[in-house]
Amino acid sequence: MKIKLLGKTPSQLKEIALEAGLPAYAGGQIAQWLYQKKVSAIDQMTNLSKTARQTLSQRYEVGWLPVSDCRVSADGTKKYLFPVTCSLRQGLDRVETERPEMLEESAVEAVMIPDGERKTLCVSSQAGCRMGCRFCMTGRQGFHGNLSAGDIISQFLSVEESDSLTNTVFMGMGEPLDNYDNVIRAVEILTAPWGFGWSPKRITLSTIGVLPALKRYLDETRCHLAVSLHNPFPDERLSLMPVQKAYPLEEVVSLIRQYDFSGQRRVSFEYTMFSGLNDDKRHADALARMLSGLECRVNLIRFHKIPDFPYDPSPEPVMELFRDRVSRGGITATIRASRGEDIYAACGMLAGQHKA
Repeated sequence: MKIKLLGKTPSQLKEIALEAGLPAYAGGQIAQWLYQKKVSAIDQMTNLSKTARQTLSQRYEVGWLPVSDCRVSADGTKKYLFPVTCSLRQGLDRVETERPEMLEESAVEAVMIPDGERKTLCVSSQAGCRMGCRFCMTGRQGFHGNLSAGDIISQFLSVEESDSLTNTVFMGMGEPLDNYDNVIRAVEILTAPWGFGWSPKRITLSTIGVLPALKRYLDETRCHLAVSLHNPFPDERLSLMPVQKAYPLEEVVSLIRQYDFSGQRRVSFEYTMFSGLNDDKRHADALARMLSGLECRVNLIRFHKIPDFPYDPSPEPVMELFRDRVSRGGITATIRASRGEDIYAACGMLAGQHKA
């Protein structure tokens, strides 16, 4: 198995260049080819000699993930499917060094969401997920491994809209903070001048609240944050989200209050609405009380029905009443437009179909 160049920093690429008998500055040239010129093969790095390219190709490859399926919605949303070889352990570059029995073949999704001038890519950070949220199709598939930083970045390069993407959300398959090292490396590549050169304001990470890694993310980046909340009552949230036991929502909100979100950095709370479960006045009032005084937004999400889950989406009038009540409580609440419902909209559905 060849080693992927994608996901590596200029200092790492410098070491690779030196090992291949190239001058140290070739590491910077390789980084430019990977992240700015977006080549898919080493042979396209034409300011390297032919001999150098041949030497590199013996052990390395660029490492783009091929698109194995693509579904296009009537509203323009596109869901891409990628085959991946995942590491069952944490840490960077594990796929390159693990024994075969520690690797697993799987598939992950990325979703391109157009909205006027914006094109947002929703990317995956893991194949499957170990968090076990009852309403999540990805979680039902179990955990199949962490994506490397290169496999995360490859999602940005392999989609047809690569050159016109304006934003990204780490809201695809997996819990990003459960694969922190690789996710933060991907964020570095996206924002570094030697990488994509994006502003941190173009990036949002969504988490269910993995506290140790969440603090690192808030300290180490200026990117936006979205927290999957879904129920303000601890016992009810626990029945949906086992993470509540390890990392109580109250502690997550308490940590977030220690940071400034009054400027360009934003925090939002995601609230998927289930009919008769979390959509009444009691929940709306408790939600407003929990977030009182915090500069934030609540995004109310229409539930995409999945098999073998007993609850249905909340009706539109119920969602509107809930939104208005939360807003009257002093917290801005909006109903997120539902996209791509005709192309296996729930995260993990297409990958689950592929694995079956």
